[in-house]
Amino acid sequence: MKQLAIISGKGGTGKTVITSAFASIADNKVIVDCDVDAANLHLMLNPKILEHNIFKSGFTASIDRSKCTRCLKCLKNCRFNAITKNLTIDSIACEGCAFCYNLCPVGAITLEENIAGEWFISETKYGPFVHAKLGIAEENSGKLVSLIRKQAQTLAKEQNKNLIIIDGPPGIGCQVIATLANIDSALIVTEPTVSGLHDAKRVIELAKHFTIPIMMLINKYDLNLAMTKNIEQYCEQQNIILVGKIKFDTDIVNAVTNKKPIMNIANIKLKEQIQKIWHTTYNNL
Repeated sequence: MKQLAIISGKGGTGKTVITSAFASIADNKVIVDCDVDAANLHLMLNPKILEHNIFKSGFTASIDRSKCTRCLKCLKNCRFNAITKNLTIDSIACEGCAFCYNLCPVGAITLEENIAGEWFISETKYGPFVHAKLGIAEENSGKLVSLIRKQAQTLAKEQNKNLIIIDGPPGIGCQVIATLANIDSALIVTEPTVSGLHDAKRVIELAKHFTIPIMMLINKYDLNLAMTKNIEQYCEQQNIILVGKIKFDTDIVNAVTNKKPIMNIANIKLKEQIQKIWHTTYNNL
C-alpha cells in the first residue's frame, strides 16, 4: 500500500484543488483529509457520511463540592489560575495537568476527558473518504491526524486498496509531522511568490528530516515567470522531482466555486495536463 501526502508550506497554494483532482483520477484508493483545523476537501467531494465518531483528547478538572473541605490547596497551587475563589473550574484556563487532582487530600477533584472534535468515514463517487474536524480552540490536532490516518489504513486493508491519498495541512506544525509519518512520498504544491518558495523550503526541510522522498508542483506558474524559474532552479539544485506546472486557469476557479474536482469541469488541455502530472507523481511514488 502506497501513501502520498499532498502538502504545502503555506495556505492558498491550491493543495486541496490538486488533491481532489488526483482523487478523481486515481484508482483503488482511500482519500484522507488531514487538515483537521480547517478541513475543506469534503466541499469538493460531496461525501455521504457512513460513520460519525467523537474525538476525545485532554482533560478538564471538576470539583465535587460535597466532598470539598475548602482547604484551598488547589486554589493556591494552580499555576494556570484555573480555580476560582468559589472553588469552581474555569474550563478555558484549565490545562488538565492533574496537579490539583493529585494534590487534593480528600479526592474531591476528578478529571473529565474533553470532547475535542469529531471524525468521519464517508463514501464519495471517487472512493472511501476519511475526514475530521477539530473543535474550536482545541488542542492535539496531531493526535487526531494520526487517528484518521490509522483508520484510513485499516479501511484500505479491508477493501484491498493499494493507495492512500492524503490532503495534508499547510505549514510545519504537529499536524504536518503527523501527516508525514511513514508515508512513501510528499508532493509539495507551491506558487511562484517569495512566500511560496520560502515556506516550501521550510516544509521540504521537515520532510528531509524524516527522509521522505519529495516532489514539487508549481501552481499558477504563469503569474510570475521569474519566480517560477527560481523554483525550478531550486528543485534542480536540491534533486527534487518537479512533476509539472499548472497555469492560472478560470476553469479551476469555476471548479472551486461549483465545489467540484477540476476534472469534472476543466477544458481538455487542462485535463490532459493534470492527467500527465498525476501519472508522473504516481510513477515516482
